[in-house]
Amino acid sequence: MTQNKKPFVIGLTGASGSGKSAVAEILASLGCLIIDCDKTAHENMAKGGVAYNDIIKTFGSGILSPSGEIDRKVLGTIVFGDGDKLSKLNAITHSHIKNKVWQIIADNGEYACIVIDAPLLFEADMAGCCDSLWLVTADKATRLERVMQRDGIDAAAAEKRFLHQSAALSHKELFDVVILNEYKNKKELEADIKTHFNALPI
Repeated sequence: MTQNKKPFVIGLTGASGSGKSAVAEILASLGCLIIDCDKTAHENMAKGGVAYNDIIKTFGSGILSPSGEIDRKVLGTIVFGDGDKLSKLNAITHSHIKNKVWQIIADNGEYACIVIDAPLLFEADMAGCCDSLWLVTADKATRLERVMQRDGIDAAAAEKRFLHQSAALSHKELFDVVILNEYKNKKELEADIKTHFNALPI
């Protein structure tokens, strides 16, 4: 691939507990550059990050840890229980994430494929610039169990997270690829991803 050719961009999204990160890992093993938007958001929220001051101004100094960092668990407790507050947080963070994503894509033209791993792909206004949209999904019981195990929270806390996920996730017709990730064996998931990936015009 030549340096000046635009990489093929996959927009990867899915509800909490769907196993989206596992799909991203498999795509990385196939040579894709993964842009983890959650990681980017955390970097932006860190002390000195581009979103740090605006978040404190909006939610108050009570969200800070003794070291002055934003305590994401405290902030999460506030926003996941209140749709309006979650919207305010997203309004602060999305523009910064989007700018960073486009910069990473522009700086990495040597990759044939770049994956934007974003739970709020549509809300952050990044879906329209993707060449292929992928949804990772699983039934609610499976997702609930995964989130509880992953984050060490109870069912009620996990359910709150489900209430404020992207509305686009329920519209499968928006996506080019839908992966039902209820595999017990990772090799089966890998085979599914490879089939979809090999069908891309890359």
